[in-house]
Amino acid sequence: MQFKHCTLDIEGNVATLKLDHQEVLNAVSADMLGGLQDALNAIEEKGTEVRCVVLTGAGRAFCTGANLSGRADPNAKAPTVSILETGYHPFLRRLRNLSCPLITSVNGPAAGAGMSIALMGDIILAAKSAYFLQAFRRIGLVPDCGSTWMLPRLVGKSRAVELSLLGERLPAEKALEWGMINRVCDDSALAAETKKLADDLANGPTVAMAHIRTLYWESPHNSFEEQLDLEVQTQKLARVADDHREGVAAFLEKRPAKFTGR
Repeated sequence: MQFKHCTLDIEGNVATLKLDHQEVLNAVSADMLGGLQDALNAIEEKGTEVRCVVLTGAGRAFCTGANLSGRADPNAKAPTVSILETGYHPFLRRLRNLSCPLITSVNGPAAGAGMSIALMGDIILAAKSAYFLQAFRRIGLVPDCGSTWMLPRLVGKSRAVELSLLGERLPAEKALEWGMINRVCDDSALAAETKKLADDLANGPTVAMAHIRTLYWESPHNSFEEQLDLEVQTQKLARVADDHREGVAAFLEKRPAKFTGR
């Protein structure tokens, strides 16, 4: 399915959402954000049929940040705050609130807002040639799209500040060493490795994995006692799912579980 500057392909239980504006290395515009929202609507319409979402880029880039080409007058005040609140933030929140695992497959540069989008993945894969860049300081702006929340929690405050103040490229292998991403693959193997992982997640207990996502997103805000309470609440929900009954039955019968995502 083709949307504005993005494409959606649903194969089996895996939805692959691809940023696709290759002329500007998949830089984000208001039009692209609208297309991404439409694509997410299409995924939601599939309900429990979609049990894993892959987010990647078309061509040689993942996403190089905001598309600045539409700003005719560089001296004019750009409506940065407006598009953050009306475009980027709703999209990021929808990624956070997906009811299934999200893989970001970083096939090339992920800069500025593109880096933030890449870091939204529950599991982040990157090609060896890919790099991450906090590009904001290069145009006199501050990090946004959740960068200042995610980065310190992934790599620590000192490294997060360094990346933001210096605006230096962080190669994929260094990002892996720092614990910012999960896996690095040869460029030629990235698509196959992404598919293998997506298929594995899509055949898992989707209800439980959705609750796992919630628990880890909420964890930074909660005290230990609050997190214990949230674990109890979500465990009660997971326990009544069909997948829990199937998992227990498979364990007792010493056979592989056949989860349905319900």
